[in-house]
Formats: sequence, structure tokens, C-alpha cells
Amino acid sequence: MYTSYHITLGDGYIMAVEDSLVQAKKLQHFFDENNITTSFFNNAQDALAAALDRPPVLIISDIVMPGMDGYEFCSKIKESPVLKEIPVILLTSLRDPLDIIRGLQAGADNFITKPYEEQYLLSRIHYLLANRDMKKSGAAEMVIEIMFRGNKYAINSAKKQILDLLLSVYEAAIQRNDQLISTQAELEASNENLVAANQELEAFSFTVSHDLRSPLNIISGYTQILQSEYANELDAEAREFLDHILTASFSMARLIDDLLQFSRSGRSEIKTERVDVSAMAKSVLADIRQRDPSREINTFIQEGLEVQADPALMRVVLDNLLGNAWKYTGKKINPEISFGLLETATKKFFYVRDNGAGFDMSKADKLFNPFQRFHTNQEFQGTGVGLATVRRIIERHGGRIWAESQPGQGATFYFVI
Repeated sequence: MYTSYHITLGDGYIMAVEDSLVQAKKLQHFFDENNITTSFFNNAQDALAAALDRPPVLIISDIVMPGMDGYEFCSKIKESPVLKEIPVILLTSLRDPLDIIRGLQAGADNFITKPYEEQYLLSRIHYLLANRDMKKSGAAEMVIEIMFRGNKYAINSAKKQILDLLLSVYEAAIQRNDQLISTQAELEASNENLVAANQELEAFSFTVSHDLRSPLNIISGYTQILQSEYANELDAEAREFLDHILTASFSMARLIDDLLQFSRSGRSEIKTERVDVSAMAKSVLADIRQRDPSREINTFIQEGLEVQADPALMRVVLDNLLGNAWKYTGKKINPEISFGLLETATKKFFYVRDNGAGFDMSKADKLFNPFQRFHTNQEFQGTGVGLATVRRIIERHGGRIWAESQPGQGATFYFVI
């Protein structure tokens, strides 16, 4: 909070030097609101000539300007017998400590950092005008030599002027630090809210998926009883209806399983160890073959591949990627699936490749989003959750996954752990 200040200039005026039209308009609005007489210039040369002709009571100048910059302008003001007692405020971003040294060398009285608070600027103007006639302690002609970054700098500002300038810099630094602390607190609060929201979403997903199992088991169970024990009492159309009910319940069961797996992939603790992914890939393919023994597929698994990862989550990754490769080669005459490691001069990444249905790469940005499917259930059964689960697991391991494909020419999924 700042005190309310009333600036009285009498017949005097404040000079403002700003080459940016936007910043000049902002300053003009500020001065108009506070009934302060001002004169604006967009370059230091014209401002210096006008000051010599009619000295202002205070000067506010930008630093970065074409031609004469703010430091040189301030130096010329302080070197002039007519103008040297006029307080000068420099507007700066203060990104480099050398700004302070150059400001001291130039004899500036205050720094105002951009972006600035208008009430703070008003308080600085009031302070400098109230103290401009006070006797300065220390001789103005005394030269102080300092070393900074291996270079020597001569400072000939008065002691009070130096103190005022350094205090203004310190106050600006405190303000900037308070803003950073406030921003950090807001980010931490937002992060906590996000974590809580994610936890609630995961819990909701788990609860809904879990609670759906019981009624679904009843539906599929009674449907199977009707098919086995009452088949002779039902006509062909009724038996077809039961087939549809059972198929839909199985599809729903798969969706629930996938949702549970997706939920667990974000909540489970990661415990990494050295995993033989070649052996794991063989085991996953063996399980898939057992579920679908009628198909003959040529498979290639590169030997000796290992990775530091959570074994349970790694199996979920391979089960989804190899399972997809198995599924989408379902209409190929000579289906092929391979798993291996590619190495370049700087990178190593795993791949799962198939020669199946493939997909249009223009849709690749949606590939790993939940419930995104590029094929209908009539073409290939699925829920659209598997690849979202895979991406979540790999990203939780600090890795990434991407894909390359062409319709009808198969797909390759690459990932780095």
C-alpha cells in the first residue's frame, strides 16, 4: 500500500523522455490523472535542448533509445551547471547489475523498473521533489572507484544520491521478489488443486469401473444360462438377441478392464528394476497366441534387450502394443510382427512393427488420446483406451512414444524409456 501523494509544481513541469509510443501514452495518462504538468519527448537530443532552454523540476527518461541513450542523457544533465541539481529517474528493466553501475556513473537519482506501479512512481517523484533542496551530505566532486567484473568504474555522485539510488534498486528487487513469491504460491496452489482433481478423477474412474462389474456379471451370467438351458425353447431370432446381449456385455467388460488399467497406470507407484524385455515380449506373444490359437503369424523378437523400468507396467505397455499389432494384422494373408531396438549415433529406441491395417498420419496427434479410434468395431474390436494407457506409463518413466504408419501398409510404434 502506498500513501496518497499530491504533487505541486507551481510554474514548473516534469520532463518525460520515452521513444515508445505505447509507454509514452501510459505515462501521459498517469500524469493527467494526477494533474501533473509534463512535457514529452521521443528522443534525448531534443529533450536536452528543451531542458537547457527551460529547465524542468524533474526528468523521467527511458534508457534504451535510438541515438543518445538514457545513461548519456543523464550524464549530460548532471554535467550541466544549469541542470545538474535536477533529479533524474531512469526507467529500466534492471536485468543486469551493470545497469546499476552505469546509473551511478551517470548520476541518476532513482531507478524505476518496468513494468512499474503508478503509485510507486508517484511516491518516488514526491520523494525526490521534497528532497531536491536539502543539503547533500558528502562532496559531490569526490570520486569513488569500484571494481566490477574485472573493470574499474569511477562514481562521482554524492553520497546521498548513491544511497537513494541503491535503496530504490533494493526496493524494486524486494517488489520483484514479492511478486515471484506470490506467483510461486499461486502455482503451488494450482498444482495442489490439479493433483487433487486428478486423484478425484482416478478414484471416480476406479469406483465406477469397479461398481459396473457386478450388474454386468449378472447380465452376462443370466444370458449364458438362457443360451445353455433354454436354447430349445427359443426361436432363432431370440437366440440372436441373446448373442448380441452377450457380445455387448463382453465389450463392456473389456472397456471396464481398460479403464481400470488406465486408472491404475496413473496411480500405481513405479518401482524400477532391470527388465529383460525380449523375454517379456515372448511371454506376451505366447499369451496372445493362447487366446487366439487359430491364427498363424510370423513374429520376430530381438534377443538380449533390457530396460530399467517397472516390470508390471512394462508388461502392460508390451501387451497393448503387441496386442494391437496382432489385432490389426487380422486381415493380412501373411501377417508379421516384430519387436526390437533401433540405434542411431545419439539415440536408442524400441519399436513394435506390423504389416497390418495402418492408419492415416494426419490423425496421429489424436492417436494416444483416450477413446480415440481410427477403425470401427465392425472392422476391429477395441475400446480406444490402450494406447492412452501406454503413453501414460511411458511418460511416467520419463520417456515418450510416437508412431509412423500408412493406411494398408502397417504401423510402427517407437518408444524411449
